[in-house]
Amino acid sequence: MIPAHPDPSFDMAALLDRQRSAFLKEGPPTLADRKARLKRLRSAVLAHRREVAEAISADFGHRSRHETDIMETVGVIQTIDYLIRNLRRFMKPERRHVGLFYRAGRAYVEYQPKGVIGVMAPWNYPFSLTIIPLATALAAGNRAMLKPSELTPRTSETIRRMLEEVFPADEVAVVLGGPEIGAAFSGLPFDHLLFTGSTPVGRKVMKAASDNLVPVTLELGGKSPVIVERGHVDDRTMASIVFGKLSNAGQTCVAPDYAMIHEDDLDTFIAQFGVSVARAYPDGPTSDDYTSIVNDRHYDRLRGLIEDARTRGARVIEVGVTPERSADRARTLAPTLIVGAGDDAAIMQEEIFGPLLPVTTYRTIDEVIDYVNARPRPLALYYFGDEGADRERVLTRTTSGNVGINNTMIHVAQDDLPFGGIGPSGMGAYHGIEGFRTMSHAKGVFVQGRWNLPSLLRAPFGRLVDLALRVTLDSGK
Repeated sequence: MIPAHPDPSFDMAALLDRQRSAFLKEGPPTLADRKARLKRLRSAVLAHRREVAEAISADFGHRSRHETDIMETVGVIQTIDYLIRNLRRFMKPERRHVGLFYRAGRAYVEYQPKGVIGVMAPWNYPFSLTIIPLATALAAGNRAMLKPSELTPRTSETIRRMLEEVFPADEVAVVLGGPEIGAAFSGLPFDHLLFTGSTPVGRKVMKAASDNLVPVTLELGGKSPVIVERGHVDDRTMASIVFGKLSNAGQTCVAPDYAMIHEDDLDTFIAQFGVSVARAYPDGPTSDDYTSIVNDRHYDRLRGLIEDARTRGARVIEVGVTPERSADRARTLAPTLIVGAGDDAAIMQEEIFGPLLPVTTYRTIDEVIDYVNARPRPLALYYFGDEGADRERVLTRTTSGNVGINNTMIHVAQDDLPFGGIGPSGMGAYHGIEGFRTMSHAKGVFVQGRWNLPSLLRAPFGRLVDLALRVTLDSGK
């Protein structure tokens, strides 16, 4: 761990210099080296699996180890395995087209490690959203400095100890500390910086990184809509919405943030939501499978969103709460529908990050499209319905990070798909080959062959140049 220092940027800057010097001295790691690092990381994750789950549960107040395994550990292992399987193909230079007068040469793109990658991770999935970017950085041949969240301190400390066992500090290092450390971290001259968190903090991170012209990938959030086509409120739809909304108690950047239901289906939606919640959590909010809110501040914020909506006339429906099964566990909120909240309600303006689901109604699909497009572009959009004109119109006329059709959140688990937002929901992408390329420098290379036809186009100019220009400029006719 980085020792305390009056200037929080001092030791981190020294560590960054150490990593960069080691990178420059050793040069880009080979395919074998990269795979070996990924395998070391994989072994460490599995060796510390139970410890990680216990740390996360302690940080949240309660989270099922099954949920941690499913939502975090499995994703980490799948990502590492995907990178190992595809790394040779990702690293292979990519041939590019050569113009008519340059045919004696060849052009290609070489994907080169950038150097040292900074990773700033959030609290909601504190393990996977630290380790998956790390695995991507290692696959691309980089070294990495990680700043996990101070809101999940036990998990952050577990990550630090786990990585110290398998990586030297000049290869992978973990920096612990509060907001002041995070602010200093974001101002370091990394070769690339990946931040996952809220949009307001993302703006600050990008501003800090700009002082050193550090390229950034911002994985932010926003209000991701779930749109249910008329007549499609059924068991399959509701089970998927409940899964997306209540996994990790809604503390997920791609969780459905509000539902748009046809006005004829509203009563059915409310009833079916309760049925699906009861199936998933038969013991209500006291279920061992149901997660607590991470801290008092976020819990109080969510209670405030409920009360604000209630005072503005919205209908608040708590699901799964009875006298025998009240939400009496510390910082535990029952699944809650907020029906009819106006656009002026805070819950319709802020990202929720909790088990609260506002429900609005529509008459036509054009109303849905206009409503989504009038708001900041979301990180995810979900559509439940048949293949047809309405679905196609939503897909083509709205813009979001990714889309799930007849599912929620599963797109994140597709290793070969890029993951990232657009506009206020993010910048850039990782996962898949896009992640490898995000953390690589695409260096174009042109190799001149024996015959150098462009040399004939140098001064002094004459008839040969006129002929060459005529052939070149007329070739597209």
